[in-house]
Amino acid sequence: MPEGDTLFRIAAALRPYLVGRAVVAASARQPGPRADLLVGRTVTEVVAIGKNLVIRFDSGLELRTHLGMRGSWHRYRPGERWRRPPARARISLEVPGAVAVCFDAPTAEILETRAEAVHPALGRLGPDLLGPAFDAEEALRRLRAPDRADASIATALLDQRALAGIGNVYCDETLFLERVDPFATVAALSDATLQRLVGRARDLLWANRETVRRTTTPDAMATTGRRLWVYGRAGRPCRRCGTLLLARRHGDLPRRRTWCPRCQGPAPGGAEG
Repeated sequence: MPEGDTLFRIAAALRPYLVGRAVVAASARQPGPRADLLVGRTVTEVVAIGKNLVIRFDSGLELRTHLGMRGSWHRYRPGERWRRPPARARISLEVPGAVAVCFDAPTAEILETRAEAVHPALGRLGPDLLGPAFDAEEALRRLRAPDRADASIATALLDQRALAGIGNVYCDETLFLERVDPFATVAALSDATLQRLVGRARDLLWANRETVRRTTTPDAMATTGRRLWVYGRAGRPCRRCGTLLLARRHGDLPRRRTWCPRCQGPAPGGAEG
């Protein structure tokens, strides 16, 4: 699933072609949003909010998309052949000189910008790790919420209501770099540890916000193809200590966590390599 850095790049890529231009044509797969409401409206902003892309218009409306596991945004010249079948397009917007198409997204909706605060998804998001006004203290407060005390730290970091933008890659990499057991409960960790995790996750997302070649290792390692510490490397040697990395499906979805049992500690209840 695209994480906060990916959405940041998408917003940056679309912004120069959409902002300040009026929509001349729009369509959406049905059942879906009424794209006709956007025709004639001028794009005022294109922003990433956690894992959501939001396109705002001068009419007070905005288009929100969430890409899920398979969604993506493409940009084309008017009349250019799309690289994916039109049947897979969830919504498309044409402005003078450009066409923006969202493919395969599970979520595409139009709402009033003033309703963001009460929106069931946007209104509950925690501080955006790549947001210009990121509030680390608020992120810590949300992680410390009573209903998260018994949750694993991996589950808490992935909860977009606590802080927005972390997905599976940055969850695994952040926990490894800070030497924290993914399955430790939030209550078992100190405020200092939680603050380090939040800071590390933000640093990693920020460092990768402008590149598609996601990297969490030092440059000397990345140049030899060793770009990630643990994510996707179950059964291979830890790049730090040589111990074989373990993996385990965890949480309600469930998601696959990868960690080093020596650098971070063992998981309760067994694991799979």
